[in-house]
Amino acid sequence: MSDQVDQWIGELLNMYDGNDKMTEKQIKVLAAAVEVFSEKGFAAASTSEIAQKAGVAEGTIFRHYKTKKDLLLSIVAPMMSKLLAPFVLRDFVKVLDVPHTRFEEFIRAVMKNRVEFVKKHLPVLKILVQEIPFHPELREQFKEHVANKLFERVVPIIERYQAAGQIVRLPPLSVIRLAASTVIGYLFARYFLAPESDWDDEAEIEATIGFIMRGLAAGPDNPNPP
Repeated sequence: MSDQVDQWIGELLNMYDGNDKMTEKQIKVLAAAVEVFSEKGFAAASTSEIAQKAGVAEGTIFRHYKTKKDLLLSIVAPMMSKLLAPFVLRDFVKVLDVPHTRFEEFIRAVMKNRVEFVKKHLPVLKILVQEIPFHPELREQFKEHVANKLFERVVPIIERYQAAGQIVRLPPLSVIRLAASTVIGYLFARYFLAPESDWDDEAEIEATIGFIMRGLAAGPDNPNPP
């Protein structure tokens, strides 16, 4: 956990210019807050526990952040705009810019790419999963900085596979929703819900891909009209 948090803090700090530079105490508070929010959730976390983990006085937190929610947003907001969105897109280019011949190959590459992404950023992603449903500000930031930009890149790819007759001619956003919800369901169970279970990752990935293909592949059961 701490290595992942340290890596994320390091990447985030690299995004800041000189005017936004954080103090050493702010860095410690953010790192501690990521760990506590990730482990306990926002509601159950306390600023006193965060301060203790950071090795600072609780008053130090409130000198920089007016409320506990301000502290949460200070983690998530820059993560969305400065780190997560550009990193998601930059990392996803490895998949999106490769001309996979078959839709099945594309989905397999997406799944393997997202597995690595989740493993690398698990503590901060846990905060997102836990808190987005309860904070409208986070939902709006996620849509603006992540979801909308991903849709812009993925829709033309879906349309290309539809034009080739490989997948059904549902609206592209419906195809994305159906495929993504299946992939996210696997990732959520694997890394958030039951990470301690005895997972056969390769078998699970292939089963997930097979499920998506049976639902979206064009054929007699899924006619693909011109």
